[in-house]
Amino acid sequence: MSISKLRLFDTHCHLDFSVFSENVDLHIKLAQKSGVEKLLVPAIGPSNWQRVAQLAESYPALYFSLGFHPYFLSQSSHSYIDQFEQALDNRDEKCLALGECGLDFAIDVDSKLQESMFEVQIELAKKTALPLIIHSRKAHNRVLQLLKKHHFNQGGILHAFSGSEQQARQFIDLGFKIGVGGIITYPRANKTRLAICALPLESLVLETDAPDMPLNGLQGKVNHPKYLPIIVQTLALLRGQSEQSIAEALWANSHSLLFSL
Repeated sequence: MSISKLRLFDTHCHLDFSVFSENVDLHIKLAQKSGVEKLLVPAIGPSNWQRVAQLAESYPALYFSLGFHPYFLSQSSHSYIDQFEQALDNRDEKCLALGECGLDFAIDVDSKLQESMFEVQIELAKKTALPLIIHSRKAHNRVLQLLKKHHFNQGGILHAFSGSEQQARQFIDLGFKIGVGGIITYPRANKTRLAICALPLESLVLETDAPDMPLNGLQGKVNHPKYLPIIVQTLALLRGQSEQSIAEALWANSHSLLFSL
């Protein structure tokens, strides 16, 4: 079967960002032409909660999540918590998760602020029975500590995974799927490649993180959901499995996590 005939779910792409906003119709059609039938657009903060919800309402292929991305936090972020809780309570059925949220210790945002906002979101995910879309950079151990502290067992997606098999399995033990993106197309990402090959197929989901995280050979270009088949092809080669079996399994994984409520 041609890769273009496979059914793919991009569990993390920012189609609301300005680089796509002038012609969302076209970008969705390009993705669908590549076999990407469903796309999850995670919010980054109050500035785009409404935008991602409107996009999902306008396009059958799109779904969304609401959250506070650590990179965009400020001292005023706490003042939006009540509004956030209200938005979650009144969420549309196409809101499939809470996020993008988590910790990023590689940026100049106060770690205590990051942790406090992450803990708020963990508790709200428990209250609303939503899975978490987690951003974790140089922070895997602390993210795990906070998830365990709050006895979070609803799972979610560890977005843009880059790390060891041991780290990945700790998240899998808490019910998380591992987001497989363009990093596996880089031969130098040996540790991540080995980890992805060693993990059970049922623990993986696909993502592009478009417009960020360009694939190997496409550096300097805007990343796009239409490139998701390249990630499938790479994953199939690395694992020694067929593209068909990879695509079918990860399609099922995405649905079992995001549509199980």
